[in-house]
Amino acid sequence: MPSPEHSPLGKATVYADRYDASLLFPIPRQGKRDEIGVDDAALPFHGEDLWNGYELSWLDARGKPQVAVATFRVPATTPNIVESKSFKLYLNSFAQERIDSPAALADTLTRDLSATAGGPVQVTLHAPDDLRGTPIGEPDGHLIDAMDIDIDCYGPPRADFLRAGDGEVREVLVSHLLRSNCPVTGQPDWGSVQVSYVGAPIDPAGLLRYLVSFRNHTEFHEQCVERIFMDLRARCAPRELTVYARYTRRGGLDINPFRSTDAAARPSNPRGARQ
Repeated sequence: MPSPEHSPLGKATVYADRYDASLLFPIPRQGKRDEIGVDDAALPFHGEDLWNGYELSWLDARGKPQVAVATFRVPATTPNIVESKSFKLYLNSFAQERIDSPAALADTLTRDLSATAGGPVQVTLHAPDDLRGTPIGEPDGHLIDAMDIDIDCYGPPRADFLRAGDGEVREVLVSHLLRSNCPVTGQPDWGSVQVSYVGAPIDPAGLLRYLVSFRNHTEFHEQCVERIFMDLRARCAPRELTVYARYTRRGGLDINPFRSTDAAARPSNPRGARQ
């Protein structure tokens, strides 16, 4: 199976400007899921990986450049992650490609990304005029970052920090202090995380210490969010749980994994100030 060291990550790269679907590189989800006790045949969560592509350009049939912002929704049920640098290179390969219409481009993106992920990927293109007045929106919830606590653990992730009290609450907790690192290049990935749950009250100080313990951890965005979900499920046993991370962009792409016990839940796509 493909592995990160065989991807374009961390290597000198020739940036193709003609369409090349072979640039896309899949990373199987199951290896990391095995590590955290997720059975791919019976996933304990629903959700998707919501990507935003801000640097998409191509030529129309007459050779005039076109631009758009794209959103890509990759279901958590797909067997593969789309490796992010390969995704950037693939999108860049349209730069000098003549394409008849935005609809034709969307069809091509849908076909290629679905083949790479191993399941249906939803693609939406937004023309610049469609984005006029787009608001900035931070994740809703109680911000836990201002707590006056000592922290001295920055990795590996410490699930034993997580604890819950008595009774039942419906609560949304938010932190902007999530940082993890690319498994191959070591580049930092910065993000905000929103934890929505119904169950015994989660200790906010323990949650903050736990999230900060990802700071020197190396995993892809999607894997970190699934680890957070599984650790909260195991240590705090909420009756309902949703974990949504909004990561800052790199190379014109941001990745926003969403995992929930609610099969009907679907993430909104608010652009944060850091994105």
